[in-house]
Amino acid sequence: FSLLKREIYYGHNYRSREELVQAIEQYIRYYNEDRIKEKLGGLSPKQYRERMQSA
Repeated sequence: FSLLKREIYYGHNYRSREELVQAIEQYIRYYNEDRIKEKLGGLSPKQYRERMQSA
């Protein structure tokens, strides 16, 4: 949660609650689907889970 606050909340001014909710949803999607992790062999968490399920 602190990483999310650091990356999208602190220093940003959102014009509405809906805009903040949309930013949070986009960040969560990025964090789980697009972010590459060295510990996961250069895969995103989503790619890693999919690979483990098909193995």
